Amino acid sequence: MTGRLDRALPYVLALFRIVVGLLFACHGAASLFGVLGGAAGTDGGTITAGAWPGWYAAVIQLLGGGLVLLGLGTRAAALLASGSMAYAYFDVHQPTALWPLQNGGEASALFCWAFFLLMFTGSGAFGLDRLPARRAGRAADPASERTPVAV
Repeated sequence: MTGRLDRALPYVLALFRIVVGLLFACHGAASLFGVLGGAAGTDGGTITAGAWPGWYAAVIQLLGGGLVLLGLGTRAAALLASGSMAYAYFDVHQPTALWPLQNGGEASALFCWAFFLLMFTGSGAFGLDRLPARRAGRAADPASERTPVAV
């Protein structure tokens, strides 16, 4: 059973990366363009351009989420996205209460840790990061680059 699960790992990781990147990019699009319900706390509006830290966070969400979604520069984009969500949690949410359930910071905490994981695992299968490697004849099989899993 473990062998079959190991072979599926790059594909499941890719699916995880795609979903997390899409959801993160949607937050940025909502804040910047007023789509999908708009920015939080604006009744469907947008964040004022250049407003600290919300507008910059929205740009990181849109661009970083898009890059992670595509699997392009995944590790660097995940580092930036994870850091921005850590900042959001500790600067915006945590001062109001200690626990994420009390301070409304669940999404920030979850995104922070999801991107932290992607920073170490990379894009998995189907990432655009893998295209140059394939052209050079390396890593043609995404299952050949298994992420080590300690049990």
